[in-house]
Amino acid sequence: MLGLILVVIDQVIKILVKTNMGIGDSIHVFGDWFQILFVENKGMAFGMSFGGIIGKYFLTAFRIALFAVLVWWISKLLKRDSAVPMGVLVGLTLITAGALGNIIDCLFYGLVFSESAPGVVAGLGSYAPFMQGRVVDMFYFPLWTWPSWLPGLGGHIFFEPIFNFADSCVTVGAFYLILFHWKFFSKE
Repeated sequence: MLGLILVVIDQVIKILVKTNMGIGDSIHVFGDWFQILFVENKGMAFGMSFGGIIGKYFLTAFRIALFAVLVWWISKLLKRDSAVPMGVLVGLTLITAGALGNIIDCLFYGLVFSESAPGVVAGLGSYAPFMQGRVVDMFYFPLWTWPSWLPGLGGHIFFEPIFNFADSCVTVGAFYLILFHWKFFSKE
């Protein structure tokens, strides 16, 4: 149930952003340090991509396989006779729900929505074939800019990534498991 709720929240946020904002549109939530800034990610985390169209198919297939392994693992843990800490199940569910949220974008957004562009809000339509959709990202926290006199960092924004709710689920779930349930996994 938790996983379903997280995927629904993720998709509602993404659909609201995609159908109400053009690429690059920004809403300042808390001054300049928290913004809803609409971008689309063609590849993987932090905008990295590889291999063009073939790479995108490979990445989407990898995401689906990883999702299937996570679902299998959670179901295996649920069937165990010995007690599995609820926190382990919650952490794995966060990661799995986040993965599914981004898989939905890759699989279907290209088929369901028209293309977003600066000043152009997407509607129903199609901009890419199956498995070639772009992931909607929107949370931006440019907390501060490093002083220009600082070697190597000067003038750069401290936290530049733009991410979505699904990415947050994956990150929070992974850090939670590492910090609080590493003993469980070391025994496995």
